Amino acid sequence: MAEGLTWNVYDANTMTQADIYGDVLCLLGEKYDRIVGLSADLAKSTKIGKFAEKYPHRFFNAGIAEQNMFGMAAGLALSGLVPVVSTMAVFTTMRAAEQVRTDICYQNLDVKIIATHGGISFGQAGTTHQCTEDIAIMRSMANMTVVVPADGIECGNAVIACIEHPGPVYIRIGRGFEPTCYENDTYGFEIGKSVEIVPGSDITLICCGITVLQAREAAQILKKTDGLSVRVINMHTIKPLDAEAVRKAIAETRRIITFEDHNIYGGLGSAVAEVIAESGKACAFTRVGIPDCYSLVGYPEDLYHHYKFDADGIVGKVREVMGKDFEEDENWEDGF
Repeated sequence: MAEGLTWNVYDANTMTQADIYGDVLCLLGEKYDRIVGLSADLAKSTKIGKFAEKYPHRFFNAGIAEQNMFGMAAGLALSGLVPVVSTMAVFTTMRAAEQVRTDICYQNLDVKIIATHGGISFGQAGTTHQCTEDIAIMRSMANMTVVVPADGIECGNAVIACIEHPGPVYIRIGRGFEPTCYENDTYGFEIGKSVEIVPGSDITLICCGITVLQAREAAQILKKTDGLSVRVINMHTIKPLDAEAVRKAIAETRRIITFEDHNIYGGLGSAVAEVIAESGKACAFTRVGIPDCYSLVGYPEDLYHHYKFDADGIVGKVREVMGKDFEEDENWEDGF
């Protein structure tokens, strides 16, 4: 999938997700002359400026006018081009929500949205620049595909995949130097198909974005200290969700916790809960994320620890769930 890319895991350690996406987009621009880029005066911050420098005649700066920018993207898509639009997540999903819904999703247009500074990755900028509602907003729009990569390597794979994927796509990435989760880009990324990072039989952790690496580290700790077999699933695509992986986890581990850098309502946890409810199967289930509040202001690492979706918080939550008393004679196979 990533044939022709010129960066590797060593580069990923010194590049943000946005840096990698900017480089990948430039490479894709060589292959697909229909790709055009758009920004709302944030080309440098979102790294789509790399595409602008290489293909100035295929790049449009709408200025600080996000609503106009998405209307422009819709028009470009209707003319047969593939617009890649990039701005901060909070501006994409709230300031321009009506244009994304009506101009792009309603017409099912081939517009690719790369939203940076997602979640609390820009925690020090405060509520106006934190975005903990975007997954809920975007997955509620018909025709929209929603992807939350775990690291820069997966971000590159997601950008490549979205160009070939029909219809509007929302890729949500962070701001800072998110640590790499994967060793290379050949693990088999596919939109709508989750990746089992760690096998396990006692409990399943379903994660997206920065929580994937944290969950993997927590699983290693819990295996050594508690003797627990913890399954970790990277649910990089929130819509369409890999429902089969969730149902498999219900049957094989009976305990599921979701972790996400997002409000606990409407995001990954809610999407997984819907699958569990519709399965008709019994399951111990907990959601961990921003607990329906506006986040504190601070550095991302401190906030991840505060809201308990770093490795330490995940270890504590797993121990809490595993310590609950479930009836031994409970017929977990009952369902309808």
